[in-house]
Amino acid sequence: MLGAGLVEVPSVPYRDPATAIMRNPEVPEHRRFCSVDGEPVGRGRDGRPGRTEGYCRKCGHAFSFTPKLQPGELVGGQYEVLGCLAHGGLGWIYLARDKNVSDSWRVLKGLLDSGDADAMQAAAAERAYLAQVDHPNIVKIYNFVQHPDPGTGELVGYIVMEYVGGQSLKDILSRLRREHGEETALPLPQVIAYGLEVLRAMGYLHSRGLLYCDFKPDNAIQSEEQLKLIDLGGVRRIDDEDSPIFGTVGYQAPEIATDGPSVTSDLYTVGRALAVLSFPFRGYTGRYAGSLPPREQVPLLMRHESYYRFLCRATHADPDARFQDAAEMAEQLTGVLREVLAAEDGRPRPAPSTLFGPEQYTAGTDIAVGADEEDGEEAHRPVLPPLNVRAAAAALPVPQVSATDPAAGFLAGLTARDPADLEAALTSAPTSSPEVSLMLVRVRVELGSLEEAGALLTELEVTHPDDWRLDWYRGLSALAAGDCAEAVAIFDDLYDLMPGEMSPKLALAFAHECAGNLPAASFYYDMVARTDPAYVSAAFGAARVRMAMGDRVNAVRVLDSVPRISSHHVAAQLAAVSAAVRGRQPAELSPMELAGAGRRLQGLRLDAERSGRFTAEVLEAALRWALAYRSPNGQGQPDVLDVPLSESALRRRLEETYRGLARLSDDPRARHRLVNRANAVRPRTLW
Repeated sequence: MLGAGLVEVPSVPYRDPATAIMRNPEVPEHRRFCSVDGEPVGRGRDGRPGRTEGYCRKCGHAFSFTPKLQPGELVGGQYEVLGCLAHGGLGWIYLARDKNVSDSWRVLKGLLDSGDADAMQAAAAERAYLAQVDHPNIVKIYNFVQHPDPGTGELVGYIVMEYVGGQSLKDILSRLRREHGEETALPLPQVIAYGLEVLRAMGYLHSRGLLYCDFKPDNAIQSEEQLKLIDLGGVRRIDDEDSPIFGTVGYQAPEIATDGPSVTSDLYTVGRALAVLSFPFRGYTGRYAGSLPPREQVPLLMRHESYYRFLCRATHADPDARFQDAAEMAEQLTGVLREVLAAEDGRPRPAPSTLFGPEQYTAGTDIAVGADEEDGEEAHRPVLPPLNVRAAAAALPVPQVSATDPAAGFLAGLTARDPADLEAALTSAPTSSPEVSLMLVRVRVELGSLEEAGALLTELEVTHPDDWRLDWYRGLSALAAGDCAEAVAIFDDLYDLMPGEMSPKLALAFAHECAGNLPAASFYYDMVARTDPAYVSAAFGAARVRMAMGDRVNAVRVLDSVPRISSHHVAAQLAAVSAAVRGRQPAELSPMELAGAGRRLQGLRLDAERSGRFTAEVLEAALRWALAYRSPNGQGQPDVLDVPLSESALRRRLEETYRGLARLSDDPRARHRLVNRANAVRPRTLW
């Protein structure tokens, strides 16, 4: 499951336990600290190595960094010690064989400092909590045994757990930096894949009433294609207010000292770990211990805005502004992953949303044809008409109806699409409920009854002040009213709240286009269209603003992204035809472009009138080119719509096309203009 089926994470080979034993088990001097006051202890001086046992000079507390168990010792009458694997904040970790279960590999974790009452309490707590834990992403606990301390004879507790042969995320990152330099970080999709697995484990612990408290890259091991949390020494119950709190500077939430740990502080540690793994995060334990570095200083965050916004929410200083549960955080992170992958390789990663429905309509798909204009010139006609903000507001997806609402069944049964019919049905609903009111707000925005929609929202604010959907509908109202700045501000806040959702980004693109900020609109349209082609409004919006900025090539590219199965595929292809030829001077055209536009048009199944109008548009552009470059017979040039690229041939075909359109027209004035145009373009003769 590593990677949510979206990412190919490099496998980490299973490590033979026998090769993992430390040859010289000792705690490096730079990691020796007093467990009471945090002062450095056991440090060398004047070229002499530091002592591994002794007393803190400041508080007098005893310290010992010497392993308590030696190879060959039998612990609990069952576990034969083979050696040390590692050392950590709470104790030495030993490799052993279970003599009662076919010499199976086991890991024993004991106390680093058996004289530390808090550490002893944490170990006892770990034993109690871990007896309940059974999850594929969390190390399996088998037993808890005691063994006499060789120095004092006091019984010391040891947790017996499964051996996880692999590498910690910290070690994976360290190896990468040794090989490629300190500026290297893990690929973002891989980091997100790790994050999703950690959140699965966190969600499980939280559902059991437990908090992890001390997540960091050191505490997760990848073995082959699986990730496991391995160090649960800081685990405590959610309602525990007395046990010692364990955490790590740079990862621990800022409110821990005053408010204690919580679900949101656990999720904070995951966000910090993702940041450390995904970019060179200098100062994360110092200058930026409680914040992210400025975005402009981190190229990765500049490239992936949604990931940046995700980290901002995950590590927000205010716990209420963070993700409130692991499932919500994982859902948004998965959406960010789809977006990141689509940006990297150009392949869409569509997925249904659990918060929004699909687009109500597709906005901006109308194509300005105008082939019956008297002068036949297209210079002043856009490929796609300007954005209709009211239509855009009506097209945006609708938030999902809560299944617990008393009117949910009634709302699910509504089949009317006409806004007036829907308004009548909702005002006579058998049950009054928040969901009925919210749908009525949306319908009134669509009808243009913005004052009535605003009054309903004001009523809902009293009873549901924290419902984000109220902000969504405020944004729709602002957009429909043409209050572009307000719409941008509202939808930008919702993007912060839901960085993995497509709907706020599409809404933000509409709002920026409404405000005239075409580069920003193009950025968000592209983001949505690239990730999920089902949002067809995004493709047409991207093409519209690209054309307005003079970028025809990318306008055509994004129109080509509209899927063939979409009901708007033909409209997108026709817009691409117009984008290739409309309003361009002969010097801006080439025979290959003209021929390509003709082939694109021939590949579409169109009614006679639409086919004739777009045929005339392409041929008019071809005629302008032929007149400018005096191509007498088109030799050496490709045909355009099966017509040689010569003046006479193009004129004959254009005359035929305009007369055909005139016969199809029911409007006498339009018919008259088309006949005049046919007469104007026909080849000149002596008679």
